[in-house]
Amino acid sequence: MGSLFRSEEMCKAQLFLQSEAAFSCVSELGELGLVQFRDLNPDVNAFRRKFVNEVRRCDEMERKLRYLEREILKSQIPIPEATDNPEAPAPREMIDLESNFEKLENESREVNSNQEALKRNFLELTELKHILRKTQHFFDEVAYQKLNIAGIKCFEEQGGRTSSSTDARCGQRRRVSHIAGEEGPRIGQAMRLGFVAGVIERGRLAAFEQMLWRVCRGNVFLRVAEIEEPLEDPSSGDEMLKNVFIIFFQGDQLKSRVKKICEG
Repeated sequence: MGSLFRSEEMCKAQLFLQSEAAFSCVSELGELGLVQFRDLNPDVNAFRRKFVNEVRRCDEMERKLRYLEREILKSQIPIPEATDNPEAPAPREMIDLESNFEKLENESREVNSNQEALKRNFLELTELKHILRKTQHFFDEVAYQKLNIAGIKCFEEQGGRTSSSTDARCGQRRRVSHIAGEEGPRIGQAMRLGFVAGVIERGRLAAFEQMLWRVCRGNVFLRVAEIEEPLEDPSSGDEMLKNVFIIFFQGDQLKSRVKKICEG
């Protein structure tokens, strides 16, 4: 390739080309790298020039190539370096390249959309799994505490002595307590006691508790448990730390307030 320094011998020339041969001639001159073109219409707007549509098509193809390059690098696929500059394609080849690039871009975007939907569905199911496990652990703790309290009361009533008849009565009382625990939801329904469980980011938990306390005026019971394993954000792929919460309330008014806070 030649140099454009001032010490190089240069001459000014004027070319007259037919429209059909202009692309091939200019392409060949560009491959030689010995020509510098001057703009003979500097006052004409760039959007009103003759070949502006072809330039826009080239820009659009370049954008698609950049998108495909980002997707390839995101997948950690090595891209071989070009040893030499390829020749400028002919207009017919440009049409084929444009069609192939558009097809690859659409397929890649469709795959990314499906993958993100699958990751989002997996995240929702994973959060639901943790909600069920943590809330079940909470209810098991309450039932275990009720059984312990019933056993301690039975032991205190007998003055600390144990016998077969005492054990039988204590066992009967535990069974009664267990039955009462099963009747708990019915009593809760009669009292219109309800609960809402969900998942929240760990960094937003403090603000969530504060808003819940202020809006409900302390008339709710909140229980929180941490999710040990980090979850993946389906959009960005970053790891997120979240907590499971369960809120107990009574009445339709508190129910509406709690749901609005959770949905917000």
